[in-house]
Amino acid sequence: MNDKLKMLIKIVVVLAVIVLVADLIYFIYNKNKNKIFFKSLNSYVLYNGNYYGVGSNNLNNKSKEQATLIKYNSNYREVWSKELNTKYNSAYFNVAKDGKYLLAVGSYEKTEDENKDVLRTALFVKYDSDGKVIFKKSYQNLGNSKFVNVLVVDDGYIVVGQSIYPNDVLGNENTGGAIMIKYSKSGKLLWKKNIGGNKSGLYNAVIKSGKYLYVVGKDATRYGIVVKYDLDGNVIKSVSYAKTDTSGFTDVVKVDNYLYVVGSRKNNLDDEYDHDHDALIVKYDLDLNVVKEESYKESKNGIERFNKLIYDGKNLVVVGHTAILDKKNSTEKEYKYYYKGLINKYNLNLKLLNSKVYHNNNDDYFSDVKLINNNYLVSSYYKHFNNIYNTRFLSYSKDLK
Repeated sequence: MNDKLKMLIKIVVVLAVIVLVADLIYFIYNKNKNKIFFKSLNSYVLYNGNYYGVGSNNLNNKSKEQATLIKYNSNYREVWSKELNTKYNSAYFNVAKDGKYLLAVGSYEKTEDENKDVLRTALFVKYDSDGKVIFKKSYQNLGNSKFVNVLVVDDGYIVVGQSIYPNDVLGNENTGGAIMIKYSKSGKLLWKKNIGGNKSGLYNAVIKSGKYLYVVGKDATRYGIVVKYDLDGNVIKSVSYAKTDTSGFTDVVKVDNYLYVVGSRKNNLDDEYDHDHDALIVKYDLDLNVVKEESYKESKNGIERFNKLIYDGKNLVVVGHTAILDKKNSTEKEYKYYYKGLINKYNLNLKLLNSKVYHNNNDDYFSDVKLINNNYLVSSYYKHFNNIYNTRFLSYSKDLK
């Protein structure tokens, strides 16, 4: 074989490798260009001058979502991040503090079948402040389950969430829907309650006041619910609200002799695609009668919702989002939105005192708020770059500046 032929073969081989690499890069790009890479921050607590937040991420392992506990210092810089060691996808939705311990609730794909069928098992994990797992508890009932909130009480923990049939399963089992479970401090299941049967019920938040528990969520699609229990989990009274969005009521606080709950109200009851919602705050008395309600719309062509609220000793502060229609990428049936963070302040008669919209990125989500050092500290996640989302804290003064 002469030198010219050898050189020609080398050139052909090099060109073939270049084409192969280019094809591989093109394949990977097109495979992932619509995939969202993220680290979310759904809830946080303050402990010993540090902030501990929970959420999920797929930044370290982009093939799966991983439930994550994150420690931030007093300057909101990440100190460490602990991903729960699960074989398949997992996520945390809420965190609470019990002395020197942290409690995280969420869901995970426990088995290969759950991973294949996109189903979840409810998850409850107790950590020490260094991120070491003390115990991990799972709960599965009807095939698709999650815990979304946890409350610390004197003799244990109250967790709330949902256990429902998968979409393609029919049945008459009445032990699912919105679920509330009490665990001991060591993780022993003490009792469990449910409402809503099997298909749509969901509890999003729970508080304790005196001899009662107050729980909010939904008992059917687009029907918010408020339930009053005794401390043993017996229903005292339950009321529904028509019509909310598909999440129902998502948070509740008690101030004096009233409950305040938040969510989103459906405006056009005949709109099957949920294109028109206003953020909603409702005032109830302790017998669960509606005293007053107020809705909020930021944009004529968007949807709004309130996710969390707190009482600052004088007024109510709520956080949520307003979503603006992306006309370019929307269809008649499927709307796409740009999200903006929203923080509002109301007095106890639900008069709007102040409102601020935050929009520094293509998408901004406000997930939680607490009164810290006389300021409102908001946890959020935002579109960091193209299809990558990351976490952020924002601090607002009492006048929302």
